Amino acid sequence: MNSNPNLTARKIALFWMPLAATWLMMSIEGPYLAAIIGRLPDQTYNLAAYGVAFSLALIIESPIIMLLSASTSLVTHYANFRKLFFFTLFLNGAITAIMFVLLIPSAFDVLISDILKLPEAIHARVYFATWILLPWPAAIGFRRFYQGVLIRSGFTRRVAYGTVMRLLFMSLTAFSLAIFTDLEGALIGAAGLSIGVVAESIATRIMTSDAIRQLKARYQGELAVSYGEISRFYYPLALTSMLTLGVHPMVTFFLGQGRLALESLAAAPVVNSLVFIFRSIGLSYQEVIIALLDEEGKQYYQLRKFAQILAVLSVAGLALVAFTPLSQIWFITVSGLSEVLASVAAVPVKIMFFFPALTVLISFQRAILIRFQKTNSITLGTMLEVLGIVAALYLTIIHFNWIGIYGAAIAYLTGRIIANLWLAAPTLRLTRRIRNSK
Repeated sequence: MNSNPNLTARKIALFWMPLAATWLMMSIEGPYLAAIIGRLPDQTYNLAAYGVAFSLALIIESPIIMLLSASTSLVTHYANFRKLFFFTLFLNGAITAIMFVLLIPSAFDVLISDILKLPEAIHARVYFATWILLPWPAAIGFRRFYQGVLIRSGFTRRVAYGTVMRLLFMSLTAFSLAIFTDLEGALIGAAGLSIGVVAESIATRIMTSDAIRQLKARYQGELAVSYGEISRFYYPLALTSMLTLGVHPMVTFFLGQGRLALESLAAAPVVNSLVFIFRSIGLSYQEVIIALLDEEGKQYYQLRKFAQILAVLSVAGLALVAFTPLSQIWFITVSGLSEVLASVAAVPVKIMFFFPALTVLISFQRAILIRFQKTNSITLGTMLEVLGIVAALYLTIIHFNWIGIYGAAIAYLTGRIIANLWLAAPTLRLTRRIRNSK
């Protein structure tokens, strides 16, 4: 996939568009579920509980998030495929066990009441929603492993087809439960997520059969990477995603301590979902660079130019929503928020309008480092990002007593800028290496 030195913007776009469609479809599921929950009774409590349960599931699944990048990078032949498959099995078993232990009532009470100090009104809703999400992390792990195999083999359209299945099953589940049952909105949202991603995982495995057969047919007895080599490559990536997603429970904690705590907790999943739609443009580009950039970096400048275009388009799109009446249309008409919650949600979107460009930048930086197996720098950058987020949360929410979700928006921006600045140096060193190789 990365042997063509004459890579054009059109070729990059054709390779990227199915992945972008995949991320875009995934970004839609958040607003879709929030819109359903927002139209059911007790919208504030259920949106808050759904957001908390989703955040907990995210941190538990964090060790397997980077399997997509790992399989895209490492599955160059069948022996490596087998080794990484068993590595994936181990990780999925471990995170499922951790989530099960967390759901022991005494452990869950300590987390929700003593550590996160969340309002008692949402405690039970969070607990049962988290139970429903139990199969979600492992399904994500298998799905991302097989998606990486598809990307490495050039079957990027099939990645998008799998996500279509995810949205279809998620929609049918959530819509049916909302109409035909009396379940709480938070539980309906969790059920839609779980069933949708399990369906996507199964569909993706089926569609990977051709790619696996090709790997077997081309297999020439190459030696597989060892589990030690996989661990050394993957550990910094896993730690990176754990730190990144671990921020969500911390943000939830600070939202619960700030002004308008319940309103901030309720508005947070809606705000995050909207911003994620435009961030997905940059997130989808990371695996494109890993797959298309060769060892000599002959395609570097074409890939960088395309990233610049994506950054401009994603910022323009979010700004159009944030600073026009489209904002109220989105929050009230589409998402079903009350006018009070819509007014709370509007400000953080304005604060974060430039965030999608920073996402494109960090995806580009991380992809270059992963492609040349310099993953330690990514972890250090994420550590600094998390520290920046926590410091900004403390200053804005605890020290200056801001409305919680406003402080969270500033914190996300602050942390990401710090990470971008940190990764600039190692990325530039690799850029010079690319220039010198020409």
